[in-house]
Amino acid sequence: MESFEKLFVTTELGWPLLLALAWVVGELGHRWTTLPRISLYALVGFVCAQLHGTLLPTVGDNTGMLLANVSFGLILFEFGYRINLRWLRTNPWLGATGLLESAATFLAVYALSRAWGAPTLTALLLASLSMSTSPAAVMRVVNEQRCSGQVTERLLHLAALNCVLSVFVFKVVVGFWAFESSGNVWQAMSSSALVLVASAALGVVFGLGMPALLRYLGPASRDATVAFAVAVILLVGITHAFKLSPLLAALAFGLMARHRRIVLTQTQRNFGALGDLLAVALFTYTAMTLEWNRVLAGLGLALTLVVLRLLVKVACVTALAHASGSSWRKGALTGLALTPISVFVILLLDQTRYLGIDLLDQLAPLAAATLLLEFIGPAVTQRALRSAGECRDMEEA
Repeated sequence: MESFEKLFVTTELGWPLLLALAWVVGELGHRWTTLPRISLYALVGFVCAQLHGTLLPTVGDNTGMLLANVSFGLILFEFGYRINLRWLRTNPWLGATGLLESAATFLAVYALSRAWGAPTLTALLLASLSMSTSPAAVMRVVNEQRCSGQVTERLLHLAALNCVLSVFVFKVVVGFWAFESSGNVWQAMSSSALVLVASAALGVVFGLGMPALLRYLGPASRDATVAFAVAVILLVGITHAFKLSPLLAALAFGLMARHRRIVLTQTQRNFGALGDLLAVALFTYTAMTLEWNRVLAGLGLALTLVVLRLLVKVACVTALAHASGSSWRKGALTGLALTPISVFVILLLDQTRYLGIDLLDQLAPLAAATLLLEFIGPAVTQRALRSAGECRDMEEA
């Protein structure tokens, strides 16, 4: 029996088994329940992680982290490509909606955390991360359900604003923490403003370079998928090597590629089979980082935080729906669709480890909220988009 267990805990066999199990559960569970596959991948990751190594590699394994970051980079590139900055200029109320609901979420969660007795730094971190909406979960649901329409487009643009604002505020808070802890002004600056600027600039450079390279190589629509995938993988590797933000870099890369008029064909959605495979690793790995004792420790505040965050986002988006050219009903559905948060938060927290801090250990309520929204968030987004009548799979059912 001992030799049998040793066989399973090896990284070489552990990851293939874990990915195979997650994929099977995702496919069968989606067929039986119609739940998003990514919610089921997360369920497998969380449950297996509680076995403490009897079936899978350790959570800190570099293989899993690399797969997760590459997958997230691919999703963020595609996510950035879907953002139309011209629409934000012609409809400034949409941008105002994003600013309002992000700021209101930050203030509401900060006030709740302080009232619950959380220290100031913990409350600031919870508030900054609660502003975000997971682009990975949103994109996977949108692509899986083949959604298109007003609610879908508003969801994508508001989620992008949430992410940028959340990263900015989070980096500022972490920079403040670094300054308070070390008194080193340079370390504080490098963990916030310089990281943000350098990450975005690197993404812009890739966004300018890839169109030029593709024009030089000539029309090759099939090869474009591989070219962009390789570029994203290289971009993620560079950002990790230089302690930058792969989140902002990949998002800026996608934005620049769109506005340099690079056309992505329908066959490149999700980066094909490569994107589907890496998505299994992404949602499985991120759920593995959540431990049951952390979840129980912060469950009370987490439940209140999740409900408050959802109410604030729905109320703000609904309040400005008419001003931004939508109906109140569609505004409410868009607010509901902003529920996911988990993958974005976990990978953002992981990037702070080079500062010598493990913030997830200090944020038990966030671990519990992340677990809840890992399962519930994608399902709420799916239901909101279905209620808006923007899912093509409904037409084929």
